[in-house]
Amino acid sequence: MAGGSASPRPDRLAVDHLTAGYGAGVVIRDVSIRIAPGEAVALLGRNGAGKSTTLMAIAGALRPHSGSVEIDGRAVGGLPSYRIARHGLSLVPQGRRIFATLSVRENLSLASRGGSLDDVHALFPVLASRAAVAGIALSGGEQQMLAIGRALMTRPRVLLMDEPSEGLAPQVVREIGDMVVRLRRDMGLSILIAEQNLALAFAVADRVYVLERGEVVHEGSAAAFHGDPALQKQYLGV
Repeated sequence: MAGGSASPRPDRLAVDHLTAGYGAGVVIRDVSIRIAPGEAVALLGRNGAGKSTTLMAIAGALRPHSGSVEIDGRAVGGLPSYRIARHGLSLVPQGRRIFATLSVRENLSLASRGGSLDDVHALFPVLASRAAVAGIALSGGEQQMLAIGRALMTRPRVLLMDEPSEGLAPQVVREIGDMVVRLRRDMGLSILIAEQNLALAFAVADRVYVLERGEVVHEGSAAAFHGDPALQKQYLGV
């Protein structure tokens, strides 16, 4: 049988030359990102580099000025967030933004778009035991689990996570990292995670993109970036 090179992995999420901001102001410029099925990618950068703006523009919470976003080859850039969600993308926002006065069960049920409560409870057993508890009464770690569980209730193929470690104890951060690995392994999700916590980013990501002043200045394997302190100091100041 004739030999040949392996076919390239298809893109689950393809972001090309994305420019976005607030009003006439530009925050990110010409950002391009690729994520394959079942791949986790970390979006790194100093505070104010444009990580959250990038995720919001991809998810439709912020309308891009220009550029394109595709999910499995289907153009979704510029669509409202609810329509992008229907195409299989869900965002876990920074700060969690759960409904504080609603119960855990109500938070999950309101987001349901074909997702399974049983699957969410299997991933986060504490949410089953706290089903009747109001969101405001949960710990920070439990609220983050609820925010992720709410996103999973939409049955996404692409999951965007904005600073999921923010304000959490180290043990809870490790649990979140283990959960991200399980989502990839057991559910085949493609994950884009914007993080300041490098230990978490390196623990879950195959590749990294680094933003500086709204532009991608580095892209490569997570292992190579992890093993190069000079690069980390150059781009992240660590």
